[in-house]
Amino acid sequence: MSEAAVSIEMQDPILETDFAKEMVRQMRAIDTYGTYDNWPVAKILAPFVMTKEQRREIPVIGDPDEIVMARVKAFYNAISALIEAECGLIAVPMMNLTHEGFGRSIITVGKLVVMDKTLRDVHRFSFPSLSKMKDEADKLLSVALEIIGKHPDVAGM
Repeated sequence: MSEAAVSIEMQDPILETDFAKEMVRQMRAIDTYGTYDNWPVAKILAPFVMTKEQRREIPVIGDPDEIVMARVKAFYNAISALIEAECGLIAVPMMNLTHEGFGRSIITVGKLVVMDKTLRDVHRFSFPSLSKMKDEADKLLSVALEIIGKHPDVAGM
């Protein structure tokens, strides 16, 4: 992939949202060697943002590496943490990926499945902008909270 990465502005208001803060928290949680400790927030979130051209440079046939899979897990873990913060119930993310980058991510609250997302081409997991990533997370979060609202008895089990 080329070195011309999409830059995220340090003044981007999205960096101050709960979602961005949770994403940074999740990314730092998987950083066992403390590499991200002194990195700015924009640099930590930069791998989640790619242009179409950058995505095209990644071969169609390719297995996702552990770093990419950890990023996908961090994204869904952040959504789970936001669900917990909103409704006060424990949200558990579960992900099953094949070595080829296909699988499924689900989030359960109690006995209730509140998010079910089919994953394809995980080795290309990214968003066109930080704003699009937040929009996707907000969409998943609002649907999950709506499901919990409709079935609180099952979510509380």
